[in-house]
Amino acid sequence: MTHKTILVTNALPYANGPIHLGHMLEHIQSDIYVRFKRALGDTVYYVCGDDCHGTPVMIKAASRGITPEELLKEASASHRADLAGFLINYDNFYATHTPENQEISSMMYLKAREHGYIKTETISQLFDPKEQMFLPDRFVKGTCPRCGAKDQYGDNCEVCGATYAPTELKDAYSTVSGAKPVLKESLHYFFDLPKAHDFLYDFIRNSGVLQSETINKLEEWFKQGLKMWDISRDAPYFGFKIPDTEDKFFYVWMDAPIGYFASLKNYCSTHNLNYDDFVKPDSKVEMYHFIGKDILYFHSLFWPATLMASDQRLPTKIFVHGYVTVNGAKMSKSKGTFIKAETFLKYQKAESLRYYFASKLTSAVVDVDLSLDDYMAKVNSDIVGKVVNLASRTAGFIHKRFGGRLSSKSYAPEVLGKIAEVKTPIIEAYDSRNYAEAIRLIMGLADEANRYIDRMAPWSLAKIEGEDEKLHEVCSDGINLFRALITYLAPVLPELAGKASDFLNDPLSLEQVTKPLCDHEIKPFKPLYQRIEKSQIDAMIEASKEDLKDQQSHNQKNQSAEDKPSEYEPLAPEITIDDFVKVDLRVGTIVEAQEVPEARKLLRLKVDLGFTVRQVFAGIKQVYTDPQALVGRKVVMVANLKPRQMKFGLSEGMVTAAGAGVPDIYLLSVDSGAKNGDRVH
Repeated sequence: MTHKTILVTNALPYANGPIHLGHMLEHIQSDIYVRFKRALGDTVYYVCGDDCHGTPVMIKAASRGITPEELLKEASASHRADLAGFLINYDNFYATHTPENQEISSMMYLKAREHGYIKTETISQLFDPKEQMFLPDRFVKGTCPRCGAKDQYGDNCEVCGATYAPTELKDAYSTVSGAKPVLKESLHYFFDLPKAHDFLYDFIRNSGVLQSETINKLEEWFKQGLKMWDISRDAPYFGFKIPDTEDKFFYVWMDAPIGYFASLKNYCSTHNLNYDDFVKPDSKVEMYHFIGKDILYFHSLFWPATLMASDQRLPTKIFVHGYVTVNGAKMSKSKGTFIKAETFLKYQKAESLRYYFASKLTSAVVDVDLSLDDYMAKVNSDIVGKVVNLASRTAGFIHKRFGGRLSSKSYAPEVLGKIAEVKTPIIEAYDSRNYAEAIRLIMGLADEANRYIDRMAPWSLAKIEGEDEKLHEVCSDGINLFRALITYLAPVLPELAGKASDFLNDPLSLEQVTKPLCDHEIKPFKPLYQRIEKSQIDAMIEASKEDLKDQQSHNQKNQSAEDKPSEYEPLAPEITIDDFVKVDLRVGTIVEAQEVPEARKLLRLKVDLGFTVRQVFAGIKQVYTDPQALVGRKVVMVANLKPRQMKFGLSEGMVTAAGAGVPDIYLLSVDSGAKNGDRVH
């Protein structure tokens, strides 16, 4: 077998907040892959780091009365502790606010400029006159110009799903100071993405870098037309100055992916490696990026375009995964299912989540649901009941009757032969990142092993005179089957594999997995894994709710007494009964629900009102990630809203929902007796 040299990167966690289980899916996915590749004998360099720049970091640091650098130091310590707790084994976890990143970012920018990819244009932006700063879209809020919903962001409405320019907002205000923004002109720097159109189209269609479902998504963006990419931000801004400017800074997404290279360069400088061998255009090193689908656009369009324009190597593969939901819904802080990594580790073993995520992860771009009941049942059944229990049922006899030494031969070679039968398909499943298939195959072998031990019943053999040899061989078979299971599971369960390796006096080599241990001494068996108890999960959920309360308390302390926010949204201006009766609310049933591929937040719903079926576009895509689960659900709909032509089709009403906005959006329902078409009074 020819061994490869591979660079593996993971999307950089943002330094503005803690790592939660949604982030952890990707770190676990990439770590399993790296451990597997190393088990095959490949040389793998595994790097990551904190994404440090941008307005949110600057504002958060200011609100706490500390410098951005001090905030980054805290975030780095927190992130490193969380990753270590989940057994994520990066060769180098670095940061984007580093000399290496500034050097590489400037170099790539200057080369892109030299090749004609950098343009300038004067644009008008909203400006906070109190804080004397230009405002990113997400730092402007106001009333939606389409549906009139209050407190909507400057780029889209989370109630009706409309997209617009921040200048279209009514009653706009800065979320930084509360001041009314004003328009102000500024010179900005752009990367000419349309100039890279032909390169990008060929890269996406013909390079083999991307999964097929992501290619289809990217082609939608091509149909809409590639646009110039604004890569500059005005002072004050926490980031790197653009070369040859005084008050212009690189937009965070310009230098964030370059953090992969910065982390690598830092590692090379301390490990006597040639950095250029990794990044030159003809590099033989394969480069794999693990990312979430929410940042596909940046990694499959902007990133390869800037690499090409600056004469850097391109990625070999971009592996994209979906979101994490908990108990079938988007993670919710109020429900305690928005679980921080730190909180999880106080109540659960990291390997339990590693195993559960692995059992759900395939090579497809699909969301992974953490059903807490299923999680508990699967871990207890598989790891404890099928794998560890196999050793505990046989090791005792090896020590009590045979001095801790395994037999010199097998009683059932055909059973041990199953280890070799599944080796190639397990390797192929891991290699294609279809971890769910690898787990299925491994657990199939575990079932076979346990059936064999149940059939041979060593506890009964031990009572029969003259069956010592058979007992010795059967129990030794059980130990060798356990060894194979742990070896195959080692990329997923590295800590358990380490304990098993010590117990077995064996390094657990994938290469040697099909060769059983014969006439080999093992150590006395000690408990290797504990069952999950429901009380532990309940305590974790309650602790997550407390995390939310602590955060809310912290936020309130950082505001002046007269500016503390209410727990509830303020009441709208008073209306009369005559105003209210103009709104015709009707009961309806969702009969069809589909994603709108071109829109980040819209679902296309067909709602049966009894007397007619209406099409509605609802901004709930980020919360209700499985549209089909909505089919058959009764909702309350504004039935007499004037139809509105959107770019995706005609919207003929509005379904009602409660909550403050993503992620807390909850569709309103009615009791089962209500019929389609009934009016809501």
